[in-house]
Amino acid sequence: MSTRSRIAAVAVAAVGATVLVAAPAQAADGRCQAAGIATLKSIGAFKAVQANGVSVATAVSLGVTPRGGVLPEGITLDTVIDYKTLVADHRAGANSIFVYPWCG
Repeated sequence: MSTRSRIAAVAVAAVGATVLVAAPAQAADGRCQAAGIATLKSIGAFKAVQANGVSVATAVSLGVTPRGGVLPEGITLDTVIDYKTLVADHRAGANSIFVYPWCG
């Protein structure tokens, strides 16, 4: 199952809000994943996100943007992405749903 399919599978609700921003590339390797974990730890949120996932709204508040500038159909700011899917998206590089500022 692709990262896009996994994220769509955890989507809550129908079509939601959009966020329009530029989306730079990011590498498909463990550095992005490690940087994401470090970011969560630096704000004291690692254990909570690992246990409960993270809403798209919270991720956006940290600077995360949808690749291509628009949230995929079925994903809203209220959608909660589980930790396993979040980690997989960090490893997906240019195929990720989201662009993470710490993955430059």
